[in-house]
Amino acid sequence: MAEAWTKKLKGNIIDVYSAGTIPKGVDPRAVRAMAEMGIDISGYRSKSTMELMDIEFDYVITLCDAAQQSCPFFPAKTRVLHHGFEDPPVLAVGAKNEEEAMGHYRRIRDEIRAFVDTLPESLEKAL
Repeated sequence: MAEAWTKKLKGNIIDVYSAGTIPKGVDPRAVRAMAEMGIDISGYRSKSTMELMDIEFDYVITLCDAAQQSCPFFPAKTRVLHHGFEDPPVLAVGAKNEEEAMGHYRRIRDEIRAFVDTLPESLEKAL
């Protein structure tokens, strides 16, 4: 969701790449939550951090605690920041029904959008 929001809202000023520490398929509920906002992520794919190791980044932003703890080493030039969000699939496990599960995805989707809206200005403040 973060990659899609960044492309949509800041794609003219930020080159965004998304990767996970344990790549897996794109969550169907995340696809649905983003589709509700008019953004199609059905063609996105989960990438490994290893796939992006040859790219020189100015910033790497981890969005979940697990990624923060297992983030690979980056050259000194790269600034690694953490802005954590709750994990919608974990939250959805305890949901009573599909609508309640989707509520978690919608909330995190909106929180991610609010964070992306602050970019890139908030990156310098975070240092």
